[in-house]
Amino acid sequence: MPVGKGKQLIVMTDIILAMIGLTAGIVIAGAVFAFLTIIGVLIRLAARTNTARHINLYEDMAVIGSGIGNTLFLFEYQLPIGTFGLFIFGVLSGCFVGCLAVALEEIIQVFPVFMHRIKLRIGIPILVLCLAIGKGLGAFYQLFWNR
Repeated sequence: MPVGKGKQLIVMTDIILAMIGLTAGIVIAGAVFAFLTIIGVLIRLAARTNTARHINLYEDMAVIGSGIGNTLFLFEYQLPIGTFGLFIFGVLSGCFVGCLAVALEEIIQVFPVFMHRIKLRIGIPILVLCLAIGKGLGAFYQLFWNR
C-alpha cells in the first residue's frame, strides 16, 4: 500500500470518529436540556423570580453554559479564576443543584400515583430498597473503579 493511501485512511478514520463524537455530544446535550425542561427547572426559576418574560434568555444561557462547560471539560482547560471565582462558581452550582433537587422531588411524587395505578400493594419497601441499593452501588462503582 502506498504511503499516501495510509495517510488518507488515517485522516478518513479521524474524520469519522470526530463526526461520531460530535453527534454523540449533541445528542447527550440535547437529552440533558430536554431533561431539565421536562422537570421544569427553568420554568420554575422564571416563575419564582417573576421573570417569566425572559424564559428565552434562561434557555439560551442553559444551552450556552452547557456548551462552554462541555468544551472546557473536553479539552481539560483550566480557567484562571482564583479563589473568589471558585467561590462564585460553588455558590451558583449549589443553587442549580438545589433547584434540580427540588424539581426531582416533585417528580418523585409521581411514584405513589404510579403504584396505585398498577395496583402494586406488596413489596413497595423492597422496591424502594432496591432502588436505593442500586443507586448506591452505581455511585460506589463510579467513584472507586471507573477511572
